[in-house]
Amino acid sequence: MLKYSFSLLFLLASLVNHAQDSQAKDSVAKTERYGLRVGADISKLARSLYDKNYKGLELVGDFRLTKKMYIAAEIGNENKTTDDDRLNFTTKGTYLKVGPEWNFYENWLDMENVIHLGFRYGVSSFSQELNSYKIYDPSDYFPQAPEVTPGTKFNGLSAHWAEVVAGMKAELFNNFYAGFSFRMNYLASEKKPDNFANLYIPGYNRTYDGKFGVGWNYTLSYFIPIYKKAKTKPKEKASKEKESKK
Repeated sequence: MLKYSFSLLFLLASLVNHAQDSQAKDSVAKTERYGLRVGADISKLARSLYDKNYKGLELVGDFRLTKKMYIAAEIGNENKTTDDDRLNFTTKGTYLKVGPEWNFYENWLDMENVIHLGFRYGVSSFSQELNSYKIYDPSDYFPQAPEVTPGTKFNGLSAHWAEVVAGMKAELFNNFYAGFSFRMNYLASEKKPDNFANLYIPGYNRTYDGKFGVGWNYTLSYFIPIYKKAKTKPKEKASKEKESKK
C-alpha cells in the first residue's frame, strides 16, 4: 500500500511539474515586448563625410503604445550650402517631427519586424544666407550681368508641415534594427524673408517653389525593452469581438 502511495505521489508531482513547465513555456511564448527604439539616420552621417557642402545629424526614436501602434519622432540639425547655376545660399537650422505610426506586418515566432504607415507633424527653425547670385538678363543684346556676392543673412525663419510616412524596420541581430522610410510632405506655413524664397528647409528638404516635397531616411537603431504584455489568444480575441458586436 505504501508503495502504491509513493507511486501516486510521484505521478502527481510529475504532472504538476509538467503543468508548471508548460505554463512557463506558454507565458514566454505568449508575451510581447514593449519599449523604446532609438537610433540615427546613417544617410545624413554618411553624406556629412563625402559632401563638403552638407553637415547633418538626425536622431530617431519610437515607442510602442499598443500591439500595432507606435509614437515616433525625429530631431535633427542641418547645415547645407546649395550651389545652383545662378544662386548660392546656405541654410542652417534644427527641426522636430513627431506623430503616430501603425505596424501592418504579422510577425511569427519571436520576430519583431515592422512594416509601418504613419504621419508626422514637422516644425523647423532656421536661417538662410545668400552667398552670391547672378542677375538673369534674357536679352541677347547685352552681356550677362556680373556675379554679385551680397552676404545677406536672414534669421528667425520657420516652417510647419505634415508628412505621410511609409517604411520598414528589420532586426539584423539581437535588438539591432535597420530601417528605411519614404515621406511625402505638405508645407502648411512658413516664414520667409523679403525678396527671397525658402528654397531649402531643414527636415523638409527642397521646396521647389511649391507646397509639396519628398524626403527619406536610412536608420540604424537599438531596441530597449521596458516591459512585456501577454499576447491575446485567438479564441480570446474571437470571443471579445463577438461580445463587442452584441
